[in-house]
Amino acid sequence: MSHTLSKGVATAFAITPFLLACGGGDSGGAPAPINAPQCSGSSCGTQGPPPSQPVNGSLCPADADIVKSTYLGGAGSGEIVSVNIDAVAMTYTLKWLESPIPLATGTVTPSRVGTSIAGKVIHPPTGTLPTAEQTRCAFVLTPGTGTAPNGSTYSTAADFNPANPPMLLVGMGVAGGGIPGATVQYDGLTISLAGIPLYQNVGQVPNRHFDFYPFLGFANTTTDLTKLPGTYNALIYHLVPSGNYATQGANSSETFDANGACTSTNASGCETTGDPWKTSANGGYFDSTKAPQILPQTKLPIIGATGKSATAHMVIGQLNGATVPVIVRTGNVNLGTPPLHTDAQVDDESGIAVLGSATAIQSGAIDGGYAGADSNFKYTAALIRGSNASFINPTTQAEEDAFSLDYGQATPGLLNAKTTPPSGAAYPSASGVVIATGGLYAALIQGTVNGGVTSTSANSSTSSTPYFGVGAQISK
Repeated sequence: MSHTLSKGVATAFAITPFLLACGGGDSGGAPAPINAPQCSGSSCGTQGPPPSQPVNGSLCPADADIVKSTYLGGAGSGEIVSVNIDAVAMTYTLKWLESPIPLATGTVTPSRVGTSIAGKVIHPPTGTLPTAEQTRCAFVLTPGTGTAPNGSTYSTAADFNPANPPMLLVGMGVAGGGIPGATVQYDGLTISLAGIPLYQNVGQVPNRHFDFYPFLGFANTTTDLTKLPGTYNALIYHLVPSGNYATQGANSSETFDANGACTSTNASGCETTGDPWKTSANGGYFDSTKAPQILPQTKLPIIGATGKSATAHMVIGQLNGATVPVIVRTGNVNLGTPPLHTDAQVDDESGIAVLGSATAIQSGAIDGGYAGADSNFKYTAALIRGSNASFINPTTQAEEDAFSLDYGQATPGLLNAKTTPPSGAAYPSASGVVIATGGLYAALIQGTVNGGVTSTSANSSTSSTPYFGVGAQISK
């Protein structure tokens, strides 16, 4: 990494390793010295004086005011979540309004939809973050407990990894990072006739632990569909647990009208939206039935499979004057009635999409430092300066993969991107796309990025391709 990039990283990313949603400025403070190897050519990523113009002031509201906002948003798990943090009592409440994640390992139903938990929050230990202000705005969600709709007690204690915990940073109008993860596993169905097994392990889900699920939530959302009409670039990341956690990422140009209907120039039509959006019975967000699939599905029943039965859900965030739709696909599993399970419904593809307005982006308009969480189940950061950019390890402030941005934009607002892994990396360069809106950015790369999925959120067959990441701007 060049000396000038090191200075830029030190200025832009003297932040929590879990920061996603600062939305404010930088309170100053000197980061630890950086000892980075020298580079040459394209491996250097961004170079030259860093575009660091942090906004003076607090990173987040005063402690007594943080509790006044409840953040509603979507998670990479396909969940709609609301979360509230009391920074005086140091407690949190979290509710899963929509969820495909099972309440218990070894099952696929019921899910944690409708479950609320409460627990303690703690700040990172003194010295973990460079400044007291950053520490003040960062909250680890320690294990929480609550009662599920079926009357059982639900706890996140068994899946809490203190080395990579669910953690949120509360900012100005937005909060994000990670919500509690889970361990998912299911042996599958046995389908029998006259007591004789015909099929075994149908819909099997391999064992996999997730430290946390990336989350993006907004203090201000709307259910006014007049805010939605327009054309957007959607970056989509889905996975299918019963397909050995097969993953796929797609970008789609989608146009919404005032009635919530979606049209697209894609041959397959809209990839985030099925039927027109309707306000959810829960309030605060929207539902779309017959959610599109972008991955192969488990077929149940064996004969006469029902196809699409999952629902998409959309939160329309309002941030820095921009409308930012976040859409999750919440997989659906109904195992039906034994022994033949002819009434089963299985459509367990789940995931998230972030949408940005299809408006041209000028080089330099999105320059700055960003931080966020990604499909590697890591917390990451990025430094963008014109067409040059780099991912940054926010713990060490060392450069990871560099990436370039092409502002030519055959599709307005959709920037082509290409990564350059560090010298000696075991994975090649990859191409993808980036969008940016309202101080947020999202990246979808069709390859491995920054070393791939963290080992504690992977099993032996986990693929690191594609890569999906979202971040919020924390400096200019």
